[in-house]
This record gives sequence, structure tokens and C-alpha cells, in this order.
Amino acid sequence: MGMIFVVELEGRTYRCKFCKTHLALADDLVSKAFHCRRGKAYLFNNVVNITVGSHMERLMLSGMHTVADIFCCCCGQIVGWKYEAAHEKSQKYKEGKFVLERGRIIDAVDSEFYIDTRPSLSDAEDP
Repeated sequence: MGMIFVVELEGRTYRCKFCKTHLALADDLVSKAFHCRRGKAYLFNNVVNITVGSHMERLMLSGMHTVADIFCCCCGQIVGWKYEAAHEKSQKYKEGKFVLERGRIIDAVDSEFYIDTRPSLSDAEDP
């Protein structure tokens, strides 16, 4: 196995719950109205730092789809799936999009440029 290059995202991100690797930007979020066997799930236009499993036919609540499970590239945990093909015309918008399971991700705000606006005492002031 070769070296893993991890993409670091800037801004509000969703990360792997298990190893904190960046997976998606909040700007790529399409919908929070998805559900899976393990609870809520989010639909994204794009995700990073994943590996894609083999294609399989899966009967979902919205009909039959060709999907592939997606795994965090760092820790190997399953984090969701990718819609490869939708068999029903009304579901075609999902093709090429990714679902991240809410229980397997965390919502994080990139705080690298965080500015503390709370009042503080300078060295010259006594409390």
C-alpha cells in the first residue's frame, strides 16, 4: 500500500468521527433529510479523503439504486455511500453524490483564524 495524502479543507467541515480526518465542506451539503439503517444521514455533492468500495444493487426507501460504500482513507471506517446510479427517474439527482451517515461524522468549524472578541485585561490592569 502506498502513501496516503490527506486533503485539508478550509472553512466549516464535516470530519470522520473516528480519526477526525476532513471529509466534506458544509458548502457541499445538499440535504440533511436522508435516513439510513443507523439513523440520519446527509447528502453531499463532493467528499474527500475516502476510498470507494465495489458497486452493488441496494433497495433503499426511495427505490433501487446502484451504490458503493465509502470508507475514511485514514482509519478505514465506513462513513456512508456513493450513489452510482438511480433506477427511478425521480431519483436521478442523487447520481454521483455522496451520503455521510450522521453517526459516523462530526461537524467541526475550522478555528485556525478564530478571533477572540471577549474583553480581556491587559498586563497593566489589575483585576
